[in-house]
Amino acid sequence: MKRPALSRRSALQLGSVVLLLGVQHIARGATIVAVRVWPSKDYTRLTIESDGEIKARQFFVAEPPRLAVDIEGIDLIPALRELVAKVKSDDPNISGIRVGQNAPGVVRLVIDLKQPIQPQVFTLPPVAAYQYRLVFDLYPTQVADPLEALIAEKLADRQAGTAPPPASDPIADLIARQSGKQADNKPAPPAAVAEKDKDKSPGPAASPGVAKPAPEAAATVKNGKTDRLVIVALDPGHGGEDPGAVGPGGTREKDVVLQIAHRLRDRINQQPNMRAYLTRDADFFVPLHVRVQKARRVQADLFISIHADAFFTARPQGASVFALSEKGASSSAARWIADKENSADLVGGINVKAKDAQVQKALLDMSTTAQINDSLKLGSAMLGEIGNVGKLHKPKVEQAGFAVLKAPDIPSVLVETAFISNPDEEARLRSDDYQVQLADALMRGITRYFARNPPLARNRAV
Repeated sequence: MKRPALSRRSALQLGSVVLLLGVQHIARGATIVAVRVWPSKDYTRLTIESDGEIKARQFFVAEPPRLAVDIEGIDLIPALRELVAKVKSDDPNISGIRVGQNAPGVVRLVIDLKQPIQPQVFTLPPVAAYQYRLVFDLYPTQVADPLEALIAEKLADRQAGTAPPPASDPIADLIARQSGKQADNKPAPPAAVAEKDKDKSPGPAASPGVAKPAPEAAATVKNGKTDRLVIVALDPGHGGEDPGAVGPGGTREKDVVLQIAHRLRDRINQQPNMRAYLTRDADFFVPLHVRVQKARRVQADLFISIHADAFFTARPQGASVFALSEKGASSSAARWIADKENSADLVGGINVKAKDAQVQKALLDMSTTAQINDSLKLGSAMLGEIGNVGKLHKPKVEQAGFAVLKAPDIPSVLVETAFISNPDEEARLRSDDYQVQLADALMRGITRYFARNPPLARNRAV
């Protein structure tokens, strides 16, 4: 079918970049089976799922910011009109969507934006429960520094009187003893100065936009106590397009692990000089390598990925803790679980063309023996506490090649909180009581680890 030519004036208005997706001829008649919108402050994803591959042309207009997309081979149907109602007023990036029949067999979407964005538009082949997907990822061009935000939040808590004073911080005392520094009369630098001291140039293994960890330095000491922010990265598994495992009662892994992460975040944030950072704080998809990047960008002291296990039968039960392995999986079950978790990118959907494979491989191949040893210590501390509130599937920390645990400079563990495929454990995962007990146990495990392995002193102060 011949496309109606754009007028010169229309072409100028629509902008200069046109992205053509798909290389195969697409026959008319593809049916839209679902439309979804996943808003978050990181980015907003819009997905159009169809029973056949569809092709689209994208036009980005900078002023006012909007994205116009011509979708070929379909006609306007009620399912597409549903996109208009799916955009909520609190979406950080989209202010509204307009949809109309632009020409026979061509539907035009106009996505009105709240701020300048960098759009990524790509297609995904059928996988898992999904058919063909046309995906629009809308990334803000102006991104706040997450570490700066954590410091600002902690300072705001202190000023509001909601955070305990740093003088009573036992972890800070451990840092001070480790650094070997005595109190002096120098005031602690303000957060803004500390932020400027960070070396922001990415190293050879870091992806663009990911800060290089600051060089080790003595913790700042004030009034006899260190004033150092200890950061724990919490990584709720799956999210958005990727529901994770689904229990027999319909419970989705992505939902319960986010609830548990929120509970653990609250407990961490109540500690003096500690702050939790969530790789996702809502229902949206985060690629595995981005989870690692996020933890490194905030210079996390620990990385804890939270999941709910599943198996083909309802019999397996109990929690497990995993660390990375340099020499292969510690058991066939650990290898199977790692392969399952590492497939999350396929289900969640990543833009392969936008991923710098060489850089990501370098990042994820830098894991060190020291990191793995520290991860095993963290895992043992957490496993011991989890065993006090529920059954354990394995009595020791297992190891396998989990992609999400490959931060080279952060002790990292993956916690399978229970078997969501077991009806009894699915019910426990959904209960407030068990989630509270589990969050308390994980917090005790963190404290227990730091008591024996104080976080390294560094030039990050609040």
